Amino acid sequence: MYSKSFASDNHAGVHPTILEAIAAANHEDAPAYGDDRWTSAFQDTAKEVFGPGAEGFPVLNGAGANMVGLAPMLGRFDAIICADSAHIATHEAGAAERLLGVKLMTVPTKDGKLRPDDIKARLGGIGNPHESQPTVVSVSQVTELGTCYSPAEIAALAETAHAAGLRLHMDGARLANAAAHLGSDLKAITTDAGVDVFSFGGTKNGALAAEAVVVLDPSLTHAIPFLRRQSLQLASKMRFISAQLSALLTDDLWRRNADHANQMAARLAEGLKDVPGVSLAYPVQSNALFAVLPPAVAETLRQRYLFHYWDETAGVVRWMTAFDTTPEHVDDFLDDLRKAAAA
Repeated sequence: MYSKSFASDNHAGVHPTILEAIAAANHEDAPAYGDDRWTSAFQDTAKEVFGPGAEGFPVLNGAGANMVGLAPMLGRFDAIICADSAHIATHEAGAAERLLGVKLMTVPTKDGKLRPDDIKARLGGIGNPHESQPTVVSVSQVTELGTCYSPAEIAALAETAHAAGLRLHMDGARLANAAAHLGSDLKAITTDAGVDVFSFGGTKNGALAAEAVVVLDPSLTHAIPFLRRQSLQLASKMRFISAQLSALLTDDLWRRNADHANQMAARLAEGLKDVPGVSLAYPVQSNALFAVLPPAVAETLRQRYLFHYWDETAGVVRWMTAFDTTPEHVDDFLDDLRKAAAA
C-alpha cells in the first residue's frame, strides 16, 4: 500500500465544492451538447474572468483542449514553435503531428521557457516553399519544468509572434498554479498579455475531467464548435463539465486550490535544505518540484510513495503536490526521505 501520491496532481480526488456542483446539475433533465443553463452560465463567467471578448468551450481533457485550440490557427503546411519540453511535444503521443498534420519546431530551453529570440530564430524559412511555415507559438503555463512565465514575459512573446504574423497559444493545464505563484488574476497572464487561444485546466486543480478552450481572437471562434465535435471533445452531458468550471471560477476556488498546492511544494522544498545529497534541479514556482536524488534513496522512497523519474540518468525525480496535499503528508514524506538519505 502506497502512502500519499506525489506523482501527479492528476492523482488527487475531486474537491468537495466541485462534487456539490456536479450533484446540483444532476437534479433534472437538460438539453445535450451544451444547450443547457450550466454551460451558458460558464460562458458568462468566462467573459467576466477573461474579458468580454472571451469565448469559453468546455472539453473533456487537456490534450483535447490543446488540439481543438490549436487547430483553427493552422494550415496543412504550417508549424508550431514550442519548447522541447512542451507537453504537446513530449506527452501527447504525437497528437499534433497526427491529428493536426503539422510540424513542431522545438526549441531547447534550460527552464522550459521560450524567449523572443527563440521565436525569431525559427522565422528564417517564412515564404520558402521547401519549409514548413511557422504559424503558431505555443507555451505552457506552468511549464513542464514547473517554472512560470511572468505577464511581461508572455507579453514579449505575444508581441514578437504578432509582429511576425504568428499567433500565441497557451497550454494552461496548470494556469491556476501560475497565477497563484505570480499573485495575479487569470486575465493578466492571458487576455491582457496578448494570448490568442489558451486552455484552462480544471482536472489538475480539483475537478473531474473538466477543461476548457478559451478563444480571445474573435476571428477563430466560428471554427471551434466544429473542431470540438470533429476532435471527439464535444460532451453530450456537457452540463456536468460546465458546472465544474463555473465552480472553480466562483469565489476564487481555483486560486485557493492552486495556492494551497503551491504552498505544499514550497514546504517540501524548504524541508529539503537539510537533507544531505539532495538538491533542486529547477526553481520551485508552482506545485511541481524536481529533485536530484542518489539512486538508492529514490528507490527506497518509491517503495512507499508514488512518483516519477524525470531524468533517470541524471537522478532527477518529479514530485507533485495537489489541493488535497496536507502539511502532514509533506512532513511524513520528508521524514522518510531523511531516513533514506541517512541510510
